Amino acid sequence: MENNRLTIAQVAKAVDQYDGKEVTLKGWVFNKRSSGKIKFLVLRDGSAHIQGVLVKGECEDETFEGFDRLTQESSIKVTGKIRKEPKARLGCEITVMRIEAVQIAQEYPITPKEHGVEFLMENRHLWIRSNRQWAALRVRSEIMWAIQAFFRERGFIRFDPPILSATSCEGTSTLFTTPYFDEKAYLTQSGQLYGEAGAFAFGNIYTFGPTFRAEKSKTRKHLTEFWMVEPEMAFAELPDVMDLGEAFVTYIIKHCLANCQKELKILERDTSELEKIVAGPFPRISYDEALVILKKRGLEIPWGEDFGAPHETALGEEFGKPVFIHHFPAQIKAFYFKHADDPNGGGIDKDGKYALGADLIAPFGYGEIIGGGQREDKVEILERRLAEHGLKKADYNWYLDLRRFGSTPHAGFGLGVERTVAWVTGVEHVRETIPFPRMINTIKP
Repeated sequence: MENNRLTIAQVAKAVDQYDGKEVTLKGWVFNKRSSGKIKFLVLRDGSAHIQGVLVKGECEDETFEGFDRLTQESSIKVTGKIRKEPKARLGCEITVMRIEAVQIAQEYPITPKEHGVEFLMENRHLWIRSNRQWAALRVRSEIMWAIQAFFRERGFIRFDPPILSATSCEGTSTLFTTPYFDEKAYLTQSGQLYGEAGAFAFGNIYTFGPTFRAEKSKTRKHLTEFWMVEPEMAFAELPDVMDLGEAFVTYIIKHCLANCQKELKILERDTSELEKIVAGPFPRISYDEALVILKKRGLEIPWGEDFGAPHETALGEEFGKPVFIHHFPAQIKAFYFKHADDPNGGGIDKDGKYALGADLIAPFGYGEIIGGGQREDKVEILERRLAEHGLKKADYNWYLDLRRFGSTPHAGFGLGVERTVAWVTGVEHVRETIPFPRMINTIKP
């Protein structure tokens, strides 16, 4: 790349090539300090941070004298010579010869002192420049790349569903409604129903985009707008969901371990925990078996009740790695799940009390990151389910067509990107895993 567009990360990656060479780097003042005849500047350019050293007599007088004018987040151009420095975080520093100020920033509102979450959220557009937020969002970017690579390598087609929909996928109580000319439309809760149409056209597909849930939840694991990737496979059943989900999550973690060590170190993530996860298979237990474990841990719940955060945390602690829980009670799952008579997968029947679904629970309290299962493939059963759930058949006629014309066993799942990023990075709240989080009381900036 031409010197005019050189980044700090490129210099660090090819430090032997640039050692002793004069370069110009463009970025922002991260911080600075002075020690008599030597001044220190940390420059950030979005790719990395590098320390610049100004020595009186070795840099332009105007630059040395103008150093004190530079404020935090001032945009500047720094010209100097790269010097290998094993003790530096990047393995190099820049001996500054000249600094050109592009814009001297006003007093920056986010300082090294402690700030409250409300203040930081109001200044999210600036907070993302800080080390931890920068690192978490770079890991997010890598996970996004890994998602695409995983499915491309396996021959899946990306299939983009609409964001505006006339129907519900996950229940009518969590829909965002919007006027649509003379009709009513909803922001999508999931791309799954459309993904099933894609699977019958292409075999194996995945949808990937933003989804919306109008849940009035204030937990550290909930957003009202989040990104989800949803593979869907024709001629597939419940075990295929768990096989693909395990391979997928393992691939993501391996990718982050190989490409995000710098960011994970900034976040103080214990990567040994992640390394253990990719070392062996994920446990798979039925809902009934999970109830036994929870009872043993003093968290007994009635059969048919869904798991809450304490239950998911306990199940993660039991195994110390992601665990699949399958064969949930049909009464707590969506209308499109295929049912079974028993938790061992046999006796599939229209009145079975188990749903052929599986959730992947991440350890360390991060909860469900995958939810999916086998879809009902018989049109007459699906029609009855729609009626039972109070959904209008006319709104789902196109969906029923998928069962009328070439129906097959088919299955898929959804993985929430933000929860996955939170788990991989170890950050406490999903609001730190998306550039501009949307929550029950947060819609700005």
